[in-house]
Amino acid sequence: MTTTDKRVIGVIPARYGSTRFPGKVLAELAGKPMIQWVHERAKQAKILQELFVAVDDARVQSCVEEFGGKAVMTGGQHRSGTDRIAEAVGNLPADIVVNIQGDQPLLDPNMIDEAVAPLLRNPDIPMSTIKMEINQEEYPDPSVVKVVVDEQNFALYFSRSLIPYPRNDENLKVFEHVGLYVYRKDFLLKMSHWPQGYLEKIESLEQLRVLEKGYKILVVETKSKRAAGVSVDTPEDLAKVAELIRETGE
Repeated sequence: MTTTDKRVIGVIPARYGSTRFPGKVLAELAGKPMIQWVHERAKQAKILQELFVAVDDARVQSCVEEFGGKAVMTGGQHRSGTDRIAEAVGNLPADIVVNIQGDQPLLDPNMIDEAVAPLLRNPDIPMSTIKMEINQEEYPDPSVVKVVVDEQNFALYFSRSLIPYPRNDENLKVFEHVGLYVYRKDFLLKMSHWPQGYLEKIESLEQLRVLEKGYKILVVETKSKRAAGVSVDTPEDLAKVAELIRETGE
């Protein structure tokens, strides 16, 4: 654990009712429920002082408590994982909150430390996230969210479409937005009260709410391997991750 005068906590939103894969956080992956994989990896981050799982179902709560995690029950009405986390941390002591996706079982804990570090250095940054370069075959996939940034690495836009468009593809680099977020707690609570924005609704991307309101999101390029950013959205994705685990022995 890294010493800091700021209290940094992690929260994993674990909604049971996923549209494409109901109950996916409890799906078995190499002998353990997926949420346990995420929790065990997040616990290895040096910067976190405490870790919670924000749940909306007693089955997920029971699972988390069985493997020794701390579950916080939240309502089922939330529009996004960010809103669920805002409810979960409302009464928890924290300066900085890390939103750790519950469907990324190969999470590299170093990604958490990478994303938190800029907020510890610069008090003017309200929020940060992660990106990693992707391969050409992933460009057309709408489930792979892309991000473009300015010269200071603040997000210009996030999209399910290919950005930038390769009118001239010389030296083209495309980056996936890995949905790990870091917020100052006061900023998180404020943004959770904003109505959903037009672009957020169109793209179904909660981070666009922040850009539409005129705030900045710092985007850190991770040093982690590509597999660390893989999300499980379908049973087929789960099978692919299981194969990765078998191949790598992780």
